[in-house]
Amino acid sequence: MTDLTAADAGIASIAKPATKPARPHFSSGPCAKPPGWDASKLATEVLGRSHRSKLGKTRLQYCIDLMREMLRLPDTHRIGIVPGSDTGAFEMAMWTMLGARGVTTLAWESFGEGWVTDAAKQLKLDPTIIRADYGQLPDLTQIDWSTDVLFTWNGTTSGVRVPNGDWIPDDREGLTFADSTSAVFAYDLPWDKIDVATFSWQKVLGGEGGHGVLILGPRAVERLETYTPAWPLPKVFRLMAKGKLAEGVFKGETINTPSMLAVEDAIFALEWAKSLGGLDGLIARSDANAAALQKLVAERDWLGNLAADDTIRSTTSVCLTVEGADEAFIKKFASLLEAEHAAYDVAGYRDAPAGLRIWCGATVDTADIEALGPWLDWAYATAKAG
Repeated sequence: MTDLTAADAGIASIAKPATKPARPHFSSGPCAKPPGWDASKLATEVLGRSHRSKLGKTRLQYCIDLMREMLRLPDTHRIGIVPGSDTGAFEMAMWTMLGARGVTTLAWESFGEGWVTDAAKQLKLDPTIIRADYGQLPDLTQIDWSTDVLFTWNGTTSGVRVPNGDWIPDDREGLTFADSTSAVFAYDLPWDKIDVATFSWQKVLGGEGGHGVLILGPRAVERLETYTPAWPLPKVFRLMAKGKLAEGVFKGETINTPSMLAVEDAIFALEWAKSLGGLDGLIARSDANAAALQKLVAERDWLGNLAADDTIRSTTSVCLTVEGADEAFIKKFASLLEAEHAAYDVAGYRDAPAGLRIWCGATVDTADIEALGPWLDWAYATAKAG
């Protein structure tokens, strides 16, 4: 535990702030619900009905159509709802398409490391692994684009993102597999650079977990229709039928039974996003939240950014350093805030360096980020004094 030094003694007397964030939900997943959300506002007509009924298929297709509209996804790309959250969607893509050529895996945080493990130890593909420490990006110029390339667009556990899609060549031979779960709806993604993208509703949309979304560009579809992996595929991974892409998966005919309540929750969030002006409105809210948090950091010499380079710093899952803090100190810090209902779930990810993680996605209100500042001061002083 960090000791209170003589220089710190003055901060130990900070009074408990009088005003709390109205919605102290700063978790990086599942994330804050959209403002104004209430369970009573969800459409429930489809509940208790088959997802394969006309109504069920209609609601699933409507959800897909809204996602396409909000993401500005071109008609060349298919979008489907699949099992297992973002993890299930990404593993579905790996298990069905990898092995046709060499593989390069990029890892600068824990989920990227998870894809390294799957490629190397489960699929045994002997991938080229390009790593960087938490807070940094690997050298993107090292990539061999004759290989398939796996990466996280926005590293949720490190707060580091790729700056744009300029590093991905148009004439690449391999496919790009982008785990985009903390990036979609917060950045204007260059879909011509992405062959496979995955995400879950529980991040920027503030939806429920358990379901993943799989986006396939035309090159990914070609891979599926011309390559058969050497390993067996479980039913929930099968995207092919009679040698062709199972198009129904991308028209609301899900592989297995979805939670229609979760689907309705996602529809609520997407309709809320549309009311803001769509993607531009979502990006503006997230950017405003990130700017408000960076103002708090700049005003406190004991706070810093794990991603020192602001050109690769996430504007959704922002990871902060706390001067002199270890894991025990951060646990105490976060517990103090939670006990006061001032901020929930702000401790950094368990595998990341000790620090804070503040979600700044579009469902968070900027005023709540601003109200968080005095509470951070109070928790820091109280934890040090303790």
